[in-house]
Amino acid sequence: MSATTDPGLDYVNPAAAYGFDASYRDASPNWDIGRPQRAFVALAEAGRIGRRVIEVGCGTGELSLFLARRGHEVVGVDVAPTAIRQAREKARWRRVRAHFLVWDALRLDALGVTADTVVDSAMLHCLGPAERRLATEAIRRTLRPDGWYFLVCDARGDDVAPTWASLSRADLRDLFTPERGWELAFVADTVFERRGTRNPAFLVGARRTR
Repeated sequence: MSATTDPGLDYVNPAAAYGFDASYRDASPNWDIGRPQRAFVALAEAGRIGRRVIEVGCGTGELSLFLARRGHEVVGVDVAPTAIRQAREKARWRRVRAHFLVWDALRLDALGVTADTVVDSAMLHCLGPAERRLATEAIRRTLRPDGWYFLVCDARGDDVAPTWASLSRADLRDLFTPERGWELAFVADTVFERRGTRNPAFLVGARRTR
């Protein structure tokens, strides 16, 4: 699997990128911990991640680079140009073959790449309800039949009022339905690590069924 790194073919809404890009300009955001989240390491070591991988919301690329070192063909996308520039620099200095693009996950299928697996380290939970539906539909169309979407997101109880950057089990059941072409295979308790904190999170596995 390959994707161009020609900035002229990058595809993103600049307004959507502004806030996230600012987080990377002067210092690393607290979710950039210098390594992949442990839940994804465990999935990779268990052989659950397919060969052809797209990471949505890749940030500075630690998960993508980890998977590429393990032999996966990886494309990482993010709306933040500064984060993608840093990811490309890491790939070059570490001599890891991974591709990184400034791209909007809501239009992931426009990338023209088919993946066995899409991984998401806390991107989906940053979107509003309508955007989540657009993103998961674009992700579904990008996956091969029976392909997997693995997501780590901050967890919220079903009886807790909605907040930004969290998802409940009810939210997940609503997103990943048979009618929308998904099987919600599991929602497991885990943690999302930030520098200095470990937040309750869900590890989600959803399979494309059509």
